[in-house]
Amino acid sequence: MTELARRAKAASRELAKLTTDEKNRALRSMADALESAGPALELANALDLEVGRSLKLSGAMMDRLTLNPSRIAAMAKGLREVADLPDPVGRILDERIRPNGLKLQKISSPIGVVVIIYESRPNVTADAASLCFKTGNATILRGGKEALHSNQLIARTMIEAGRRVLGDRFPAHAISVVPVADREAIPALLALTQFVDLCMPRGGEGLIRAVAECSKVPVIKHYKGVCHVFVDREADLAMADEILFNAKAQRPSTCNAAETLLVDRGVAAKFLPLAAAHLRQKQVELRCDAESLTLLRADSVSAGVKLVPVADADFFNEYNDYVLNVRIVDGVESAIAHITHYGSSHSDAIVTANEATARRFLAEVDSAAVYWNASTRFTDGNEFGMGAEIGISTDKLHARGPMGLEELCSYKWLGFGNGQIRQ
Repeated sequence: MTELARRAKAASRELAKLTTDEKNRALRSMADALESAGPALELANALDLEVGRSLKLSGAMMDRLTLNPSRIAAMAKGLREVADLPDPVGRILDERIRPNGLKLQKISSPIGVVVIIYESRPNVTADAASLCFKTGNATILRGGKEALHSNQLIARTMIEAGRRVLGDRFPAHAISVVPVADREAIPALLALTQFVDLCMPRGGEGLIRAVAECSKVPVIKHYKGVCHVFVDREADLAMADEILFNAKAQRPSTCNAAETLLVDRGVAAKFLPLAAAHLRQKQVELRCDAESLTLLRADSVSAGVKLVPVADADFFNEYNDYVLNVRIVDGVESAIAHITHYGSSHSDAIVTANEATARRFLAEVDSAAVYWNASTRFTDGNEFGMGAEIGISTDKLHARGPMGLEELCSYKWLGFGNGQIRQ
């Protein structure tokens, strides 16, 4: 691990010398290479899926592990989008001239060496490597043992494509994959504060907590995505139904999928049967508080919907599955109080036609992304126009929400003088 980190640190210094054009040409070459390697990537992924099945991974985890032609194309598309985005390195963030004539510039700069620790999703390999490369950061990738074949082939394909375009200008260790699956590798790597500058874990709450607890380098994290949709008494109920269905059922394995529906008591009798009938199409299990359970059991429209009583602990859960908590609340204040207590500061939405109510919700819900009349599923780097994202942060320091290019930069001050000395 020491040698891996040492080489990455050296590569980060070489990356800083690349021009924007060189980085973009390399990224486009990487995108082409991933598309060409599609059949080989699917074969490598098939080996990983066998490992996943032997480990008895959940359906959600198997979905995250799977590569198919559309997901490979999406990886390539993400790399091209990163290439098309402005280079954030070297931007002047602030400029001032002091009374003594000393000129100061605050400019964006790479962080250095970024370690990404993640589970299942092989696309993270391409996303993380491309974003780090564009921002002049060397990246060390540590995926799970269930995705080792896919991750190694993706990284190798990108490295070879970069070398074809840039030759010796491409730093040999700009993109590295930890070659062992041993758990001891993680604390060993994250103790190397002289070489590693930042760690970003992506995965389940257990993984992220374990990384945060053992790391001696800074960690940007989100423990889980307990996202809410609140349907206000002044909501357009047809709109609310579509938003909820999208937020819960479009792809429930993601961290920005809704896990809890909060409904204002004033519209619960009308909205809950409507929503339940729609969610039945995806066989969504509804875990209901006593009031909503009674209401739905009495409504014939809800026949065939799996209804179970909700436990208080369920409101803290990130299911990543076709399961949704339901609670009836007394207005926006109660909804905000619920989200404050049970939420994870990820993504929460209100559906209402009342701007004052919406503005209160937007101001008082302290999450990385808060929506008015839109699905929580938009919390994503691509959807935010950032290109591929490296992760979503629910922290408050340095970065919050989807992390794209700008969030992978630090800054430094440059001073331009003509002999000034401090008095």
